[in-house]
Amino acid sequence: MKKFLATLTLLLACGCTQAQDDAAKAIGGLLQGLMRGNQNNNAPASPQGGLGLSFGGNKGSGNAVNVGELAGLLSQSIEQIDEPKEIQIGRHLAAVLVGAKPLHPNAALQRYVNRLGRWISLQTPRPQLPWTFGVLDDEGYNAFAAPGGYIFVTKGLIDRMADEADLASVLAHEMAHVVGKHHLKAIQKSAQSGLLTRALATQVGGGVGGALSEQLLLLGRDLYSRGLDQSDEFEADRIGVTYATAAGYDPYGLLAVLQQMAATPGDNPAYALTFSTHPSTTARLDQLEQAMGQRLDAYANKPRIPMAARLAQATR
Repeated sequence: MKKFLATLTLLLACGCTQAQDDAAKAIGGLLQGLMRGNQNNNAPASPQGGLGLSFGGNKGSGNAVNVGELAGLLSQSIEQIDEPKEIQIGRHLAAVLVGAKPLHPNAALQRYVNRLGRWISLQTPRPQLPWTFGVLDDEGYNAFAAPGGYIFVTKGLIDRMADEADLASVLAHEMAHVVGKHHLKAIQKSAQSGLLTRALATQVGGGVGGALSEQLLLLGRDLYSRGLDQSDEFEADRIGVTYATAAGYDPYGLLAVLQQMAATPGDNPAYALTFSTHPSTTARLDQLEQAMGQRLDAYANKPRIPMAARLAQATR
């Protein structure tokens, strides 16, 4: 499988210069803990149909890290931030997301997305991460990732997926961000540019004890409101296709998703956050089509799995 994945990655690079049920248990304890730690789930919905981005804190967190430790951590090079620290940062950013919008109450839906995501994660170069997937109870069209393997999609996005390959491609795109440490690099860049200093100043003024989640609030809000660099998005498109294809899905799933987005009016409020935090859909299509060419045609034309039928089966 590693050789297969490496071959797919090489093909795309040249073009541009079912899991066990108990896997679903990974989502249970952690996300329940995040929900308990973020009782401020009444954040107002965004008029644009996004997450609201009015993030609540987690002052009662038992994972406190002092201010100096956080500043020192984010001033290190990416290579110096080891995997446990990366996971810790991701855990707190995941709490930011769950604090903005609650998890969808349908446990069967959560298990289904977690099983699908865990299977795709086995095709990545980092299968050992505590990959955790959740569905946010929001009608906007959005997907999010946090360092260490935390992936979230909104119910609104799932409802707009025509085929399971489409959803698989979205999850794989977000996994590529995690594998590439794109969010970690973006947070570090913001911290080193002075955003962390401003965040710390506000915390000192408020007398807060320096919990890591409190210090990451401003960084997280900035990150998920602003989005990643365009080059990171283009890379996640290309690499995500290889993960989804290695997992047995049609490699053209992401192109189908992007084509659907391209046909969506730019003023559709459900898509506002996605459109504002990503390169233009036309540019993404052009980049991905150029990278793929006809190189993955041999893996295409897989039997379709209509999303409505799959959800009915998974959640009954």
